[in-house]
Amino acid sequence: MIGRNHMTTRTKAIGAAVFCALLATVPQPGLSAQNAQTPGTGVPSVSLTAGRSTVLSVDFDITRIAITNPAIADAVVVAPREILVDGKAAGTISLIVWGDGRRLQYDIAVDMPVTQLQQQLRNLFPGEDIQVTVNEEATTLSGRVSSNAVMLKAGEIATATSTKQKVINLLQVPGGIDTQQVLLQVRFAEVNRQAVLEAGVTLFTGVNGYKDWVGRVTTQQFPAPNFEPDQLTFSDFLNLFVFNTNYNVGGLLKALQNRGFLQSLAEPNLIAYNGHEASFLAGGEVPVPVVQGGTAGSVSVIYKEFGIRLNFTPTIAGDVIRLHVRPEVSTLDFANGVTLAGFRISALQTRRAETDIELRDGQSFAVAGLLNNVSQTDRAMIPILSSLPVIGNLFKSKSVRQQKTELMVLITPRLVKPLDPDEVPDLPTDPTQFLPDTAAVGSQLQGGAGTIDAPSAEPSPNRH
Repeated sequence: MIGRNHMTTRTKAIGAAVFCALLATVPQPGLSAQNAQTPGTGVPSVSLTAGRSTVLSVDFDITRIAITNPAIADAVVVAPREILVDGKAAGTISLIVWGDGRRLQYDIAVDMPVTQLQQQLRNLFPGEDIQVTVNEEATTLSGRVSSNAVMLKAGEIATATSTKQKVINLLQVPGGIDTQQVLLQVRFAEVNRQAVLEAGVTLFTGVNGYKDWVGRVTTQQFPAPNFEPDQLTFSDFLNLFVFNTNYNVGGLLKALQNRGFLQSLAEPNLIAYNGHEASFLAGGEVPVPVVQGGTAGSVSVIYKEFGIRLNFTPTIAGDVIRLHVRPEVSTLDFANGVTLAGFRISALQTRRAETDIELRDGQSFAVAGLLNNVSQTDRAMIPILSSLPVIGNLFKSKSVRQQKTELMVLITPRLVKPLDPDEVPDLPTDPTQFLPDTAAVGSQLQGGAGTIDAPSAEPSPNRH
């Protein structure tokens, strides 16, 4: 019986030893991070995501720990052989552990979590390699996508949903162009035709009148003479002026026909960087007085720009160019201006267009084709007298104005890159000599040419 019990006890001891050996070979939770090592250093690496935590276990009692940057990850001892590591921001730092005469070092690598924007882009564009990086100033999109449409749509979604004010789109597409500059060739063509027809009659007597009668007949549509003491004043003699000194009776006739033709053409060329706005203005500034508030009633002057203006923002999407263009043509309009404090302030006639377009290098499009026809007729007449047959026309006046404007804006974008020194073309210079050489000019001067205050060009005899 004693021998049997001894053998049973020995068998249990061997089984317990085997079980302990097998248990030692099974990786424990929390030690899997220690098995990975940083390439090239042999230092164990612990990877986690910002905003999450992990428990790091060691096989000895911990007496002290040190961490290089608590802003990236923080560590605290929660048990004699366990350390709680909290990820805070993206980065890699070092964690050193001491205890029981031993020392261990770990690399703590903290990655940013998958943002809501990146998860949304993955759901909308499955299979596309789109990476989202968010920092304090901007949101950056990087990776490779299959088409221009995916790249542009991803940029639009990031701009609309990102909390950052700036979105940098670095997504690459097949067949991409290495240049990041766009040349915009713009042609403004405008034709303006106008015609004016004015007709009217003003009848009047002299200051002394005709047989003791003094009178004036006018529709007030055109200037008429005014009676002053002992004289008549005329602001405008119009086209025809007739006055009979015997009968002291006169008349003013307004009969004017005017035709005008204006043709304007501008071809500005602009270069802009990808995603940045460029502007062009060919025109000037008109002063506009502005009455300030207060008791003094002072008047200040501000300047309004007018002319041919173009604003555009290019976006290069592979071999396609997307443009946000805003052409504008404005001219001075004195006919519709106002008079303020003795100043004649002109109005501005403006033709403006704004749109988004997409096309390839060298393709053209018409961004604005404006046809504007204006016709205005003003009639004035004296009641009853204007209804008389034949002579009733003497008591009528009219003014007819017609204007026709045609505007066309053609835009052609091109992808350009700087020229190397050996690629610069020759300047269009005249091969003939413009002026004779200096010696010939000096010899023709009276007294000869002057001397030059400089060291002699001949070598010194003492110089070897």
